[in-house]
Amino acid sequence: MSKRALAVSLLLGSLFCSPLRADPLQDLQALVKQGQLAQALERADQMLASKPRDAQVRFLKGVVLSELNRSSDAIVVFQKLTEDYPELPEPYNNLAVLYAQQRQYDKARNALEMAIRTHPSYATAHENLGDIYARLASQAYDKALALDSSNVAAQNKLALIREMISVGGKTVRPPTAATPAVAAAPAAKPATAPVV
Repeated sequence: MSKRALAVSLLLGSLFCSPLRADPLQDLQALVKQGQLAQALERADQMLASKPRDAQVRFLKGVVLSELNRSSDAIVVFQKLTEDYPELPEPYNNLAVLYAQQRQYDKARNALEMAIRTHPSYATAHENLGDIYARLASQAYDKALALDSSNVAAQNKLALIREMISVGGKTVRPPTAATPAVAAAPAAKPATAPVV
């Protein structure tokens, strides 16, 4: 074997044996999945410095901010995503979850209706909308009973709603946030991240 052929063989062998550089988005998703949220937020900001319109990174940043209990910041991220990418249902869904956590059920309902309008087969948004309607109904029956505490029909309906939103004495989880499939969110079912 010539020296040149040997050099080419060694070069090719080293290329195939060395680990390839992982995709930065996958690195970010791994940080989120591992619960390294501060590092994930820092990485997202670094990535957005060079690609400020990257919907997936922006979405992940919103998820991270939500997980860090920075709801106001997360709302800003998801609202901006809905403005820049109105065709994506996931940011609307996550906005709804954040609004529901703040007991802003009308805003949550509007956001979920937009998610469904953009993606009519988005099952998570439909389920979350049902949860929001149940909470709105509960508020309405509470108000009816505050005005007329002897209203038996409202009492019965409120009892049914309360039974529906609690299972075995435990309150059903709040609406489900959309998260990237590889990102873990304790109060959320995994869903796919927006693909742009």
